[in-house]
Amino acid sequence: MATQPTLPDWANDLRQRYLRGEAAQFILHGNVHDVVLHEGKELPIEEFLATVMLGGNKDTIVSYNNSTGVKFNKRKPKLEGLEELVLHRSRDKVLPLLERALVTESRFALLLTYAETLCPAADLSMYSDTDRSALVTLHRWASLPALEHSDNLVIMLTENLSELHPRLVNNARVSAIRIPLPSEGERKAFVKHLAPRFDQASIDRLAEITAGLKMVQVRGILSPDDLQDDVDDRKKLITELLGEEGTPERVEGLAKITKGMGAEEIRQLVAPKKALPGAGNGITPEMERLIAKHKRSIIERECAGLLEFVEPKHGFEVVGGMEEVKRELNRVAKAIREGNVGRVPMGFLFVGPMGTGKTFVAEAFAKESDLTAVKFGSFRSKWVGATESNLDRILDVISGMGQVIVIIDEVDRALAGNDGGSDGGTESRVIARLKEFMSDSQNRGRILFILMTNRPDLLDTDIKRTGRLDRKIPFFYSQTPEDVLPILSALLKRHKLKPGFDVAAQQKNILEKLVGWSNADIEGVVLLGASLADTAGRRDTPTLEDMQKAVDDYLPSRDVNILEFMELLAVYEASNKSMLPKKYQGLSPQELSDKLQAARLRVGHRR
Repeated sequence: MATQPTLPDWANDLRQRYLRGEAAQFILHGNVHDVVLHEGKELPIEEFLATVMLGGNKDTIVSYNNSTGVKFNKRKPKLEGLEELVLHRSRDKVLPLLERALVTESRFALLLTYAETLCPAADLSMYSDTDRSALVTLHRWASLPALEHSDNLVIMLTENLSELHPRLVNNARVSAIRIPLPSEGERKAFVKHLAPRFDQASIDRLAEITAGLKMVQVRGILSPDDLQDDVDDRKKLITELLGEEGTPERVEGLAKITKGMGAEEIRQLVAPKKALPGAGNGITPEMERLIAKHKRSIIERECAGLLEFVEPKHGFEVVGGMEEVKRELNRVAKAIREGNVGRVPMGFLFVGPMGTGKTFVAEAFAKESDLTAVKFGSFRSKWVGATESNLDRILDVISGMGQVIVIIDEVDRALAGNDGGSDGGTESRVIARLKEFMSDSQNRGRILFILMTNRPDLLDTDIKRTGRLDRKIPFFYSQTPEDVLPILSALLKRHKLKPGFDVAAQQKNILEKLVGWSNADIEGVVLLGASLADTAGRRDTPTLEDMQKAVDDYLPSRDVNILEFMELLAVYEASNKSMLPKKYQGLSPQELSDKLQAARLRVGHRR
């Protein structure tokens, strides 16, 4: 392969491994359906490999998938005996012919696109004879002496490595290389290529807010294909660019020949010395918001429910109580904003009974830190390999998004271990992959995990260790009337209610009665009181009588045994004693262990 100083990192990695003789058969996975900007041209990955990477020192370059069949990207003049290749599409016909070429020819390169369709990840018992033959063929190729001695090369391309059969992926003679989403530097170069009129600050900002997108998606946002396709819009633009020289006949003619062109292309053709009308050298806040909206839509659509953007509408100003928790989270938010990576944990574990505000606080933290926040959707599937594939897709997107908070709610259900082993090892592979990603020190300060659960005892122990989840934040129900007051005041403020009484003065009438209630139940009381006020014609202004009646009438969901067990689990997992209620701060480890064991026996196997 010829030396190319402008090759992407993954391409340089491929080149170096090939030249060192590590392998002659490669698997490229990840962002394989994108484009590469090379010398001012946008080249699809396959074309980039065929022309830039291999074109200089391979005599014959062949591409194959079982839909379109064989395509010769480059062919030496005296290539004999392979004419039959173009007559077939099925792998049982084509693969033997390609093997003959690999054995008899030299300087021969083969690109197998959509490789997962040739050898899909499935149990061998589900494979047909044709499937087995294809798997054995590709597996054997990795050990063919002709590949090494004749300067021949095989490159397989697949979007998700987990969709390719593991026997092929784990072959010691096959080298897998991941093509990541574009880096910030690559996006900057691409944005400058698409929108050269923007100043450097705007290019930097556009590269920042398009993090997590493929090049083709960035192009779709910044230079949509249908831009200026409307003839009236083109005429208006051309008229403004030409000014006094814009006669009706000239405008009409230019409008016809510029069909399908973008505004910048039209400007360069019609009036290259002028700026686009109404366009300065920078992007506007409106453009930023529109691009961010398109980005969210693209990622959510591409992930098909696997990932959901969180748009928090509140910060810590509406979170009542939990001062120690807010102080800790504010410290981390400040470190993130200031880029003090060393002070940012790898992840948080929020633990505590249901209804204690874990999700609410996580969203408030996302608002305070001013980071993009996403939630895991349901990525599990009944199909073989699909669960791992879904997780890989999620993690690839997250890796490319820049600074991001990843929220996984009810993580005990999402990642609970499978005792029966009936999933064929899927559970263990999923957890291992996630643990590997969470412990990658390069993600510190860039990707912050917040895992939430009321049953941390059901989580894999290793996922909770320091280096993955550095901080364990406990959440509890209110322990005293003093704990209830800020929660109740914050809820009244959040729902824009103006009580006709001094809440702080109603310790016996209201606050003491709400001790030990969950935040969710206290909110239920507030809403019931508001409803009573609305019914009486006092909209948004509940009286003391309304609130007392609501407190007496509301029945909280209570299961004393399970809630006590969850509370003790939160105490057991907490990172800091200062975050615990006073009644737990003096417990010795043995006393806590005894209480937890007794509570566990009372709960049994209930969740």
